Amino acid sequence: MPDEKMQKKYSRECFFLQNIPDLMAVSLSIIIVNYKTAPLLVDCLQSLYSQGSSLEMEVIVVDNASGDDSFQVITSRFPSVKWVQMSYNSGFARANNEGIRLSQGNVVLLLNSDTIVEGNAIEKCYRAFLQDEYVACGLQLMNADRSPQISGNYAMKGGLNYVLPLPYLGNAFRWLGQLARIKKPHVPDTKQVVEVDWINGAFLMVKKTAIEKAGMLDEDFFLYAEEAEWCGRLKKTGKLCIYGQFSIVHLQGETANETFGSSGKGYYNLYDRKGLQIILSNFVRIRKQFGIGWFLFMLGMYTLAIPVFFIGSFIEGLLRLHNPFSAFPRAGRLASNVGKLWKFSPTIIGNKPHFYKVL
Repeated sequence: MPDEKMQKKYSRECFFLQNIPDLMAVSLSIIIVNYKTAPLLVDCLQSLYSQGSSLEMEVIVVDNASGDDSFQVITSRFPSVKWVQMSYNSGFARANNEGIRLSQGNVVLLLNSDTIVEGNAIEKCYRAFLQDEYVACGLQLMNADRSPQISGNYAMKGGLNYVLPLPYLGNAFRWLGQLARIKKPHVPDTKQVVEVDWINGAFLMVKKTAIEKAGMLDEDFFLYAEEAEWCGRLKKTGKLCIYGQFSIVHLQGETANETFGSSGKGYYNLYDRKGLQIILSNFVRIRKQFGIGWFLFMLGMYTLAIPVFFIGSFIEGLLRLHNPFSAFPRAGRLASNVGKLWKFSPTIIGNKPHFYKVL
């Protein structure tokens, strides 16, 4: 793990390239983090600039030391883009914070590079946002086939929703939740305005006045859960919502899967390096947002999940007349990740500045 003072030093080692001077006031600052995603970013920017928007906006691309031809590709095709070059792979929070610091708009939009803008959704969302009391908003995220993605979420006490991906234990919690008629922790497909507790970071629009009160993204996070923790602080300054009547396409998981050599979408893969980063970030959020007691409880649940997985998969294999040991390698990978979580636990409990990056 890199030295913390060195990481803090590196977090400021970036340079800013602006190709066209600002001749007018900026209303909206769109910040896109890039890490070796030039083809996706080209498609994203092409869709953005083809909307014919009347907004006075700036687009800031923060590059996390891609080490490829991203700069040449993007700035040659989109000369109005403002390029911020980080000296290392700083992750989502630190890169977006650099963009926020340099932004000039009264509203900032954190936008993933793997998104496609349609129907002038950004301008429509921005104009609705300005007229409302909300301090942060999202819109309906769609898969490429136009099926809906989870765009907004409700915070469960202590981060109990993080139990759901666990094998067997997750199903038990889901069943108990249905019996208790607890509402789902996420917003289903919606065409209306829905108030939420936190918003998917693929499209997160925030008023600068709220950032001044809540602070910026927590730079302890590398990837995952940072937007949930941030929204928890933003919500203390005002309400958050999803504008379900507006939508964009989000090619979910493309960038992270390539980075971590992983597969699958969402946050249910806990068995490889990406899974370790998900687990670690989720527990950092639990400690920061819900406290030590909930952190220890959830650590106990994840530890309990290991023998439950081994025993449950063995019994299920016997009942289904399958190889009862077939899931053991997967259970072993989960055990390995939880073991690494235990090693990080004293640092997380201490809650001192630390860059939780395992890539």
